[in-house]
Amino acid sequence: MTMQSMLRAKNLSMYRLSQISGVPKTTVIDICSGKSNIEGCTAKTVMQLSQALGCTMEELMQIDNAHYDRITGLPKDESYLEKGLPAYLQKSIETMQASWSIVDRGGKDLHWDIYWCDLNSDINSAETEQEISRDQAWYLRRKYLRMEKDDNV
Repeated sequence: MTMQSMLRAKNLSMYRLSQISGVPKTTVIDICSGKSNIEGCTAKTVMQLSQALGCTMEELMQIDNAHYDRITGLPKDESYLEKGLPAYLQKSIETMQASWSIVDRGGKDLHWDIYWCDLNSDINSAETEQEISRDQAWYLRRKYLRMEKDDNV
Protein backbone atom coordinates (compact mmCIF):
# COMPACT_ATOMS: atom_id res chain seq x y z
CA MET A 1 0.00 0.00 0.00
CA THR A 2 1.17 3.51 -0.77
CA MET A 3 0.16 6.89 0.58
CA GLN A 4 -1.28 7.65 -2.87
CA SER A 5 -3.48 4.55 -2.77
CA MET A 6 -4.66 5.51 0.71
CA LEU A 7 -5.53 8.99 -0.55
CA ARG A 8 -7.32 7.54 -3.60
CA ALA A 9 -9.33 5.19 -1.39
CA LYS A 10 -10.49 8.14 0.71
CA ASN A 11 -10.84 10.43 -2.33
CA LEU A 12 -8.52 12.97 -0.72
CA SER A 13 -5.93 15.29 -2.16
CA MET A 14 -2.63 15.91 -0.38
CA TYR A 15 -3.81 19.43 0.40
CA ARG A 16 -7.07 18.17 1.94
CA LEU A 17 -5.17 15.58 4.01
CA SER A 18 -3.01 18.40 5.33
CA GLN A 19 -6.10 20.42 6.24
CA ILE A 20 -7.92 17.67 8.12
CA SER A 21 -4.85 16.21 9.81
CA GLY A 22 -3.22 19.47 10.85
CA VAL A 23 0.09 18.26 9.39
CA PRO A 24 1.87 20.96 7.33
CA LYS A 25 1.21 20.72 3.61
CA THR A 26 4.93 20.46 2.79
CA THR A 27 5.29 17.50 5.15
CA VAL A 28 2.35 15.70 3.55
CA ILE A 29 3.69 16.40 0.05
CA ASP A 30 7.17 15.16 1.02
CA ILE A 31 5.74 11.94 2.45
CA CYS A 32 3.44 11.39 -0.54
CA SER A 33 6.21 12.09 -3.02
CA GLY A 34 8.67 9.79 -1.28
CA LYS A 35 11.09 12.60 -0.44
CA SER A 36 10.49 11.92 3.24
CA ASN A 37 9.97 8.52 4.74
CA ILE A 38 7.06 8.06 7.12
CA GLU A 39 9.49 6.31 9.47
CA GLY A 40 11.33 9.59 9.97
CA CYS A 41 8.21 11.41 11.14
CA THR A 42 7.39 12.14 14.75
CA ALA A 43 4.82 9.97 16.51
CA LYS A 44 2.51 12.99 16.60
CA THR A 45 2.65 13.40 12.81
CA VAL A 46 2.01 9.69 12.23
CA MET A 47 -0.91 9.81 14.69
CA GLN A 48 -2.45 12.88 13.02
CA LEU A 49 -2.15 11.34 9.56
CA SER A 50 -3.49 7.95 10.64
CA GLN A 51 -6.52 9.56 12.30
CA ALA A 52 -7.23 11.64 9.21
CA LEU A 53 -6.92 8.56 6.97
CA GLY A 54 -8.95 6.33 9.28
CA CYS A 55 -6.21 3.76 9.76
CA THR A 56 -3.91 2.68 12.54
CA MET A 57 -0.46 4.12 13.02
CA GLU A 58 0.93 0.66 12.28
CA GLU A 59 -0.83 0.54 8.90
CA LEU A 60 0.51 3.96 8.05
CA MET A 61 4.04 2.86 8.95
CA GLN A 62 3.74 0.05 6.37
CA ILE A 63 3.63 2.51 3.45
CA ASP A 64 5.64 1.24 0.52
CA ASN A 65 7.79 3.94 -1.05
CA ALA A 66 9.02 1.64 -3.84
CA HIS A 67 6.42 3.20 -6.10
CA TYR A 68 8.27 6.51 -6.12
CA ASP A 69 11.03 7.73 -8.36
CA ARG A 70 14.15 8.02 -6.20
CA ILE A 71 15.50 10.99 -8.17
CA THR A 72 12.41 13.18 -8.39
CA GLY A 73 10.54 11.80 -5.39
CA LEU A 74 7.35 11.76 -7.46
CA PRO A 75 5.01 8.75 -7.72
CA LYS A 76 5.74 6.53 -10.71
CA ASP A 77 1.98 6.26 -11.21
CA GLU A 78 1.03 9.70 -12.47
CA SER A 79 -2.72 9.21 -12.15
CA TYR A 80 -2.70 11.62 -9.20
CA LEU A 81 -2.35 14.36 -11.84
CA GLU A 82 -5.96 13.70 -12.90
CA LYS A 83 -7.39 14.61 -9.49
CA GLY A 84 -9.36 17.79 -8.99
CA LEU A 85 -9.82 18.67 -12.65
CA PRO A 86 -12.44 21.29 -13.51
CA ALA A 87 -15.75 19.80 -14.74
CA TYR A 88 -15.43 21.31 -18.23
CA LEU A 89 -11.98 19.76 -18.65
CA GLN A 90 -13.17 16.37 -17.41
CA LYS A 91 -16.03 16.48 -19.96
CA SER A 92 -13.60 17.29 -22.79
CA ILE A 93 -11.39 14.37 -21.72
CA GLU A 94 -14.35 11.98 -21.76
CA THR A 95 -15.37 13.18 -25.23
CA MET A 96 -11.80 12.76 -26.53
CA GLN A 97 -11.56 9.27 -24.99
CA ALA A 98 -14.73 8.21 -26.80
CA SER A 99 -13.37 9.57 -30.07
CA TRP A 100 -9.99 7.85 -29.61
CA SER A 101 -11.86 4.61 -28.91
CA ILE A 102 -13.51 4.79 -32.34
CA VAL A 103 -10.27 5.72 -34.11
CA ASP A 104 -8.20 3.06 -32.29
CA ARG A 105 -10.66 0.38 -33.42
CA GLY A 106 -10.07 1.43 -37.02
CA GLY A 107 -13.22 3.51 -37.32
CA LYS A 108 -13.58 7.05 -38.52
CA ASP A 109 -14.81 9.82 -36.24
CA LEU A 110 -15.50 12.85 -38.38
CA HIS A 111 -15.37 15.10 -35.31
CA TRP A 112 -12.07 13.76 -33.91
CA ASP A 113 -10.15 16.90 -34.86
CA ILE A 114 -12.75 19.13 -33.23
CA TYR A 115 -12.61 17.12 -29.99
CA TRP A 116 -8.80 17.18 -30.06
CA CYS A 117 -8.74 20.96 -30.51
CA ASP A 118 -11.41 21.47 -27.83
CA LEU A 119 -9.47 19.38 -25.32
CA ASN A 120 -6.19 21.10 -26.17
CA SER A 121 -7.89 24.47 -25.73
CA ASP A 122 -9.45 23.41 -22.40
CA ILE A 123 -6.11 22.15 -21.09
CA ASN A 124 -4.43 25.42 -22.12
CA SER A 125 -7.21 27.45 -20.53
CA ALA A 126 -7.12 25.48 -17.27
CA GLU A 127 -3.35 25.86 -17.11
CA THR A 128 -3.47 29.59 -17.88
CA GLU A 129 -6.19 30.16 -15.28
CA GLN A 130 -4.10 28.14 -12.80
CA GLU A 131 -6.85 25.57 -12.31
CA ILE A 132 -4.26 22.88 -13.06
CA SER A 133 -0.49 22.84 -12.80
CA ARG A 134 1.95 22.77 -15.71
CA ASP A 135 2.77 19.16 -14.80
CA GLN A 136 -0.92 18.25 -14.91
CA ALA A 137 -1.32 19.99 -18.27
CA TRP A 138 1.55 18.04 -19.84
CA TYR A 139 0.36 14.78 -18.33
CA LEU A 140 -3.08 15.34 -19.87
CA ARG A 141 -1.58 16.32 -23.23
CA ARG A 142 0.57 13.16 -23.27
CA LYS A 143 -2.24 10.87 -22.21
CA TYR A 144 -5.26 12.23 -24.06
CA LEU A 145 -3.84 14.22 -26.96
CA ARG A 146 -0.89 11.84 -27.45
CA MET A 147 1.50 14.75 -27.59
CA GLU A 148 5.13 14.70 -26.56
CA LYS A 149 6.84 17.59 -24.85
CA ASP A 150 9.84 19.00 -26.70
CA ASP A 151 12.10 20.58 -24.07
CA ASN A 152 14.18 22.22 -26.79
CA VAL A 153 11.38 24.54 -27.90
